[in-house]
Amino acid sequence: MPVVNFFTEDVKYTLKKKTVLKKWIKDTITAEGYKLDELNFILCSDEYLLRINQEYLDHDTYTDVITFDNSEELKTITGDIFISIERIKENASTYKHTPETELHRVMIHGTLHLLGYKDKGKAAKTQMTEKEDQYLALLLVEGPE
Repeated sequence: MPVVNFFTEDVKYTLKKKTVLKKWIKDTITAEGYKLDELNFILCSDEYLLRINQEYLDHDTYTDVITFDNSEELKTITGDIFISIERIKENASTYKHTPETELHRVMIHGTLHLLGYKDKGKAAKTQMTEKEDQYLALLLVEGPE
């Protein structure tokens, strides 16, 4: 059974519209020709994500998102996406978005990485941003849960 899960690690954060977000993520995966197995979003602190960045990626920098692809089958998504709530809030202020909008952008960004999109280099970054915008436009967070 395909599943999208939301967890918190060392932060207090209440994610709104979980049912809507789950459907949106599943619809994105399907639209890209993939099948969902399991996708976990882990919302955490800067320090928590920094430790993951240092331990697993050998990077000593803060970041907003780290995606781990645990897929064992082609075109099947199994993964973990760690998101720093502190980075989300700071980036939202920098880019003049609401924190919720920035969180949604980072959620879809991590999902797009699992779908094979890259963000290194100008052309890849442009394509990634276009895809983010495309799927963000399909997210309807208004209305009932």
